[in-house]
Amino acid sequence: MDPIRNFIQRLSPSERHLLKALTTPSKIQGFLDEIPYSTESIYRCPVRVFRERKAHCFDGALFAAAALRLLGHPPLILEMVPNGRDDDHLLALYQRNGHWGAVAKSNFVGLRFREPVYRSLRELVMSYFEQFFNVEREKTLRSYSLPLNLKRFDRWNWMTSDESLDQISQRLDRIRKISLLTQPMISNLSVVDERSYRAGLLGSNRTGLFKPERKRP
Repeated sequence: MDPIRNFIQRLSPSERHLLKALTTPSKIQGFLDEIPYSTESIYRCPVRVFRERKAHCFDGALFAAAALRLLGHPPLILEMVPNGRDDDHLLALYQRNGHWGAVAKSNFVGLRFREPVYRSLRELVMSYFEQFFNVEREKTLRSYSLPLNLKRFDRWNWMTSDESLDQISQRLDRIRKISLLTQPMISNLSVVDERSYRAGLLGSNRTGLFKPERKRP
């Protein structure tokens, strides 16, 4: 069965009504912003996100990729990778007039939506750099993955079943990463200022925040 048709058929009438309202990337982002951030270490397929009305960044990126697919975009995701002292973060990608934008679910204010105004994926990813920090106020973003087209997982029904989600996660781990910073750049990074730190964590679920080990003085 066509994956989009299968996805729609799995939804209840009220869910289909809601889906019809998600007519732009910004409206998809609005849906993700309205549902709680999940702190559970489980993956939810897009249908389950609809049912349970909760998601973390992995679930949110897959949901956004599915919703963008219904708007005619390929279901692309990209992983942003930190320095080992933070969570990684996933984006659902889309393009308009040759420029990249993104939809994302995050516990941080600055790691969510991007308008399609970025000429390259690197430019898009770097727009997240200053907002990608941990609770120790360290700027942690270091690399990003090549885009992964989720169409290759259609045979496992990633839009309607949780069974293939571990495979998606494992594929993201293996896919080639592109470094963003040199070692001298990393050595000279400043910590996030108090005002930016408080703004970035506005409305966050503190239980879901990555807690790195304290560095020795």
